[in-house]
Amino acid sequence: MKGLILSGGKGTRLRPLTYTSAKQLIPVANKPILFYGLEFMKEAGIENIGIVVGDTRNEIKANVGDGSRWGVKVTYIEQDAPLGLAHAVKISRDFLGDERFCMYLGDNLLKNGIKRIVDEYSRHEDHAMILLTEVDDPRQFGVAELKPDGSVKKLVEKPKEPRSNLALVGVYLFDSNIFTAVNAIKPSWRNELEITDAIQYLLDEGYQVTPSIVDGWWKDTGKLEDLLEANRLVLEDLKKSVKGEIAPSSTVAGAVEIGTGSRIVDSRLEGPIIIGKDVSIEDAFIGPNTSIGDKCFIRKAQVENSILLEGTRITDIGLKLIDSLTGRRVTIIKGAQKPESMSLMLGDTSSIWL
Repeated sequence: MKGLILSGGKGTRLRPLTYTSAKQLIPVANKPILFYGLEFMKEAGIENIGIVVGDTRNEIKANVGDGSRWGVKVTYIEQDAPLGLAHAVKISRDFLGDERFCMYLGDNLLKNGIKRIVDEYSRHEDHAMILLTEVDDPRQFGVAELKPDGSVKKLVEKPKEPRSNLALVGVYLFDSNIFTAVNAIKPSWRNELEITDAIQYLLDEGYQVTPSIVDGWWKDTGKLEDLLEANRLVLEDLKKSVKGEIAPSSTVAGAVEIGTGSRIVDSRLEGPIIIGKDVSIEDAFIGPNTSIGDKCFIRKAQVENSILLEGTRITDIGLKLIDSLTGRRVTIIKGAQKPESMSLMLGDTSSIWL
């Protein structure tokens, strides 16, 4: 079985950060989201992987390379414009050939990976398998309506009046019949070839499409709140690991991972927290569910439930930074007046005076 990871798209819901960085490379627990997908593929026994790339192709290629660090072979498939998931399948035909394949959306995260569903699909002759989970607001997703016997009745993309609360998770398994479907459908009102329409075509033509309910949590990390929630969920399983230095004047509670070359002085850490390499934290409070990238500097500040990318500097701000995402090399420093609280999403190389 081959793998297909979709890593195009503009990431408009995470701007300004995605003006300068691919959304699939934003780290969760200090690991780019896309890397989780590659690990999931390898764990499921899929070693020949195509990655569909768009405007951020150069950054994706620079970070992933040929895939050898994961023990897989990566082929890049260029998509000129984000014209839909089914369009990504369509342009990948030469790579996929007639083999069965697993398609994975590169900005999705699943607690338990994809091995179970890949193994399940491999044991049967189904033409397609879709992964489903219950959601609070199905209007934001592709939605599946099931028959009383549990088989798939109908799929609708972002319905105004959903007939169920079962959303399609960003993992799909197909055989070569999917190419007939993607070539038969027409663009939606969004001018995209929708994968839900392609799967519905398979259903209408009598092909076997089997649903499977996700085990564990799943997150689509396309928005700030979902990205922070994914970071929190991954950090729930963090194990304590201290490779840096914690001065006696500091206190640590809960699971904390500290990278080599990092130094914690006169500070309090309340995990779960992951801290990268060569980080300096002085006279600060770092609260739960926080990921701090390499080479960050934090002094006289409080940070909680946030993701700080590499090279972020926060000094003397005198208030708590919460529910925030900072780009690389962001600077946040004290200004003439002090606000009471703040929540920020900042692009690379931003500077803020508070």
